[in-house]
Amino acid sequence: MQFKTIFWDCDGTLVNTEYLYFESTKSVLASAGVHITREWYVNEMLKKGASSMAYALSQGIPEAEVQRLRTIRNGDYLELLKKYVPVNDGVIQTLDRLHKKVPMGIVTAALRMHFEQIMKTTGLGKYFDFSICADDVTNIKPNPEAYLRAWEQSGFEKEDCLAIEDTEHGLTAAKAAGLTCFACPTEFSHTNDFSAADTILTNVREILPHFSS
Repeated sequence: MQFKTIFWDCDGTLVNTEYLYFESTKSVLASAGVHITREWYVNEMLKKGASSMAYALSQGIPEAEVQRLRTIRNGDYLELLKKYVPVNDGVIQTLDRLHKKVPMGIVTAALRMHFEQIMKTTGLGKYFDFSICADDVTNIKPNPEAYLRAWEQSGFEKEDCLAIEDTEHGLTAAKAAGLTCFACPTEFSHTNDFSAADTILTNVREILPHFSS
């Protein structure tokens, strides 16, 4: 298969930030007496795209308090992103090879302020032509809205587009949008169901043969 453009997921796929988001969320919820485990995070958030704050509501935390907790968590996570964001192995090599040859966009469920901080901390922003963040859509992954927006913005036919994802709910979104999706599981997401993926990668470098040099 050969493609003409790529829609990259960000967290987990390009950068190893899932553990930062998990720890920020876990700590803030614990302060309100709501306890989540890594297993819950993987099974509910990474597989299904569930909301940790919706879970807090279901545990009897008042809505106003949940909003306060969300604000604190988002701020704590942002501060962590300002300090250090590890880029996954193979990412820079792959982006360098494709830069200015293959149009590339980001499709992420992250808030734009978090995404832009990741780009600032890592310097990866120069590689991408556009980004679709949680703030830009009504429905985030696993809903296909963000991927459909990316496809429309790209100007390519769907068969020319490749999505790269590291989670089950991201894969679900890409496939629901009618796109080819390669999955690259991580330490956090490797127990997700990737049976719907067109290809399962061990490293993002493996996409390079699918693009003309």
